[in-house]
Amino acid sequence: MKLATAFKYMNKDIQQVEKQIKRVTKAENTMIQSASNHLLTAGGKRIRPIFVLISSKFGSDNQNKIIDVAVALELIHMASLVHDDVIDHAMVRRGKPTVNKQWDNGTAVYTGDYIFARTLELLKSFDDNRIHSVLSNTIHQLCIGEIEQIRDKFEINQNYFTYFRRIKRKTALLIASSTQMGAIAANVDPSTEKLLKLYGYYIGMSYQIIDDILDFTSTEKELGKPVGSDLLNGHITLPTLFAIEDKKVYHAIQDYFNNKDHPSMNINEVILHIKESDAIERAYQISQKFLEKAFNTVNQLPDIEEKRLLTDIAHYLGERKF
Repeated sequence: MKLATAFKYMNKDIQQVEKQIKRVTKAENTMIQSASNHLLTAGGKRIRPIFVLISSKFGSDNQNKIIDVAVALELIHMASLVHDDVIDHAMVRRGKPTVNKQWDNGTAVYTGDYIFARTLELLKSFDDNRIHSVLSNTIHQLCIGEIEQIRDKFEINQNYFTYFRRIKRKTALLIASSTQMGAIAANVDPSTEKLLKLYGYYIGMSYQIIDDILDFTSTEKELGKPVGSDLLNGHITLPTLFAIEDKKVYHAIQDYFNNKDHPSMNINEVILHIKESDAIERAYQISQKFLEKAFNTVNQLPDIEEKRLLTDIAHYLGERKF
């Protein structure tokens, strides 16, 4: 179920976002068109567009501009997922074959590039340079985050600072940009814009940590991909960072990273161990700290209906099970 269904009065706006996404991703090349359609039908919570739409309600709503900004943020997210799947050689996302599995890596890369390019075209008519500045910085930081993730792949000796910086760049900044760009497009006053941006950042950090927890605690059916995919693909997330304080776990993962074809210990046993260890609860507590900061930020916003919605979303994201 899409998160948007919880907000019935927003359904009309969400439908416009969906129509605009289909229109913007329409391509003359039949292969790119098919790949784009395949990606769209995989679904998603549309969290970023929802944040754009809600944030815009704190200002003078300009419907056409707001929809375009909402679509742009979702397209950037979609493009980054396509590129992620190529890098990780992922075969499944949200229970469906990835673009690179359905076609090939080249088609997936250019589909992602095409979607990025269409995002820039979509916003070229905006006069406010802040929109372009926030967007370009977001893509810049996102790319750095992706490169860092590639660099650190199958590297067990990582630290908490590296992890938090990576999820900031790969996830939190895109959500923070969603709340901020929605505010900018609606001419929200500077103090409220700053609060909305901060809220988006805190929610983004909490959201990614919960994602990293669910990668261990959910089922393959719920995840739409194998349990422990992050670790299987060589990515060290917060639960794993806590778990490798146990030297037995550290050496087991190190052995898997160094000898993936014939590790001395079954990596699925390690994944089960992490799931049942205190690493999960410790990671959850960190997520809750970011969530509390988001609540504190919301409390400072103007008292309108959308303020309650932002609180409800924070509760939803902090308590989700998949």
